Amino acid sequence: MGAGECSAGPAGTFLIPLTMTPGLPVRALQSRGAGQLSESMNIPLLGPNLPKRGNCLTRALGRILLGCSGWRIEGEFPDRPKLLLTVAPHTSNWDFLFGIGAVFALGLNVNWLAKDTLFSGPWRRLLEGLGGIPVNRREPQGTIEALAGLFQGQDKLTLCITPEGTRKRVDHWKTGFYRIALQARVPLVLCSLDYGKKTVGIGPMMEPAGDFAADFGRILDFYRTKQARYPDRFNPDPETP
Repeated sequence: MGAGECSAGPAGTFLIPLTMTPGLPVRALQSRGAGQLSESMNIPLLGPNLPKRGNCLTRALGRILLGCSGWRIEGEFPDRPKLLLTVAPHTSNWDFLFGIGAVFALGLNVNWLAKDTLFSGPWRRLLEGLGGIPVNRREPQGTIEALAGLFQGQDKLTLCITPEGTRKRVDHWKTGFYRIALQARVPLVLCSLDYGKKTVGIGPMMEPAGDFAADFGRILDFYRTKQARYPDRFNPDPETP
C-alpha cells in the first residue's frame, strides 16, 4: 500500500482529528520488517460496529511501539457501538504509553478521562487529540450524569476509565464507572495491563445488573491475576464501597 492509499478513519465527536505531518517516512514504517512485526503480534480485527480512527501510519506506529517493547494485545473487543472499558492495574505513567500503543495498533477510537489540570497550555490539544476528556475532580458533582449523557447522545462511543483513579495504592476503588454504565445502559469490558505477561488484555464483557457487590466481586476476580508495574501500589482486594 502506498502513501496515497493511507486513508484516515472517522474521528470521534469529542476528539481533535489526528493529522499526520507531510513528509513523514511512511514507506519506512511500511517496510517488510514492520509488516512482519505486525503479523507476529497477531493484532485482533475490529468489528464493523466499533468506533474507529487513525490510518495505516498510526497503526504501524502502535504496533512498532508494542512490538519493540515486547508487548502484545490479548483478546478481542465485542462488536458493540458503545462500550465502557475499565483498565487496571494502574500504577505507572508507562500504563498510558502501552495503552495508547494498543489503541493506535488496533485503530480503535477511544476516549479517556484525566484530571483537568493536565489539559493546560500546549498539552491540551495533544491530549484531546489522543482522546482525553478533562474532568474537574475538585467539583465532581454531575460528572456521572454528564458522562452517561455522552453515551446517550452518541451513536458510537468507547470510554476508558481506571477504577483506581490514581497511580497510588488505594483502599477503595471508585464506583463511577459502574454507575455510568448502569445509567447509560452500556456494557463494561474489563481490560488490563499485565506486566508479568507484557500484555494489554481485553477481558470479558459484563452487563451491569444493578447488584454492585456481586458485579464488583467478579471484576476483582479478574484483576487479581494481573501484575502491576509496581505491585506494592496495586490493591487487588479493595474494600467494597
